[in-house]
Amino acid sequence: MAYTTRRIGVVLFQLGGPDSLEAIEPFLFNLFCDPDIIDFPFARIGRKPLAKLISSTRARKVQHHYATIGGGSPIRRFTEQQARALQRKLTESGLNARCFVAMRYWHPFTVEAIEQLRAARCDEVVLLPLYPHYSSTTTGSSLNEWRRQFREALPVHSVEPFYRHELYLQALVEKIDETLARFADPERPEIVFSAHSVPVAVIEKGDPYQHQIEETVELLMQRGGWRNHHRLCYQSKVGASKWLQPSLHTALRELAVQKNREVCVVPVSFVSDHVETLGEIDHEARAEAAKLGIQRFEMTSGLNDSPTFIAALADLVGAAIDIDSGRERGRESFAVAAH
Repeated sequence: MAYTTRRIGVVLFQLGGPDSLEAIEPFLFNLFCDPDIIDFPFARIGRKPLAKLISSTRARKVQHHYATIGGGSPIRRFTEQQARALQRKLTESGLNARCFVAMRYWHPFTVEAIEQLRAARCDEVVLLPLYPHYSSTTTGSSLNEWRRQFREALPVHSVEPFYRHELYLQALVEKIDETLARFADPERPEIVFSAHSVPVAVIEKGDPYQHQIEETVELLMQRGGWRNHHRLCYQSKVGASKWLQPSLHTALRELAVQKNREVCVVPVSFVSDHVETLGEIDHEARAEAAKLGIQRFEMTSGLNDSPTFIAALADLVGAAIDIDSGRERGRESFAVAAH
């Protein structure tokens, strides 16, 4: 990574999460008001009333998930830890860098990150979506919000989907190895990769998310060299429309029918722990597995501030600057999904 005296502002994007039980409904309202999430004919008229209806209903359903993990999502805390660790790593590498967190649906919002960026007097910006895989519902939504809010005349570079990055894959392998080591026989449990689901309609429009998730599982199994049986499933479906299948619930039922008694769940699409991992998997799915007769249920922890993962992020930032250094200053370079 080349040394530079220019101050680099790195913006880490995440979806965010409610920091209290009272924040659940407004957080969900912001989510379902997103045109990249809810889109239909005459949506400009009907989106907010529909978002209000869905968020009020959904808030009651998911409140117990947040209650079981302390009354709020830890995703802000983990993302800010990642930002601090990344800033230290970049500084050690010779970059004059400042890292900021921009959440899509709860504090700190993108506009708050932009204010911090402005106050830090950064000379150029690197956009770092913390979504390894591209989807219009995650990376696309975060970058669209950035475009709507950012008005500064600064060079802007963007990190592309990084699910193939060697250090990212290695960080996941390390977490899986750590978890398998907790079993009496590490080769016995079935490895269940669980990714956040998205509507099938999104995939049918050309979204590469499903393909990238499937490729990630293949790359991990090759790199890890495990001989365990494995499968891929999806979680966190919302609403009545068709989403990617099979669900985590279906996978657990199939495992029980097949007399599998040991399971290692890998939240493969997430880079930090939050309600989908700590609540849906480590609490709800664990309890369901026990009822089904699965005797040993383990979940890999999130990458969080894993040194290997932070090294991956630092490498991605350095590459984004190097790749874009020859481009016209001031020109924005936004992520393009790798097909």
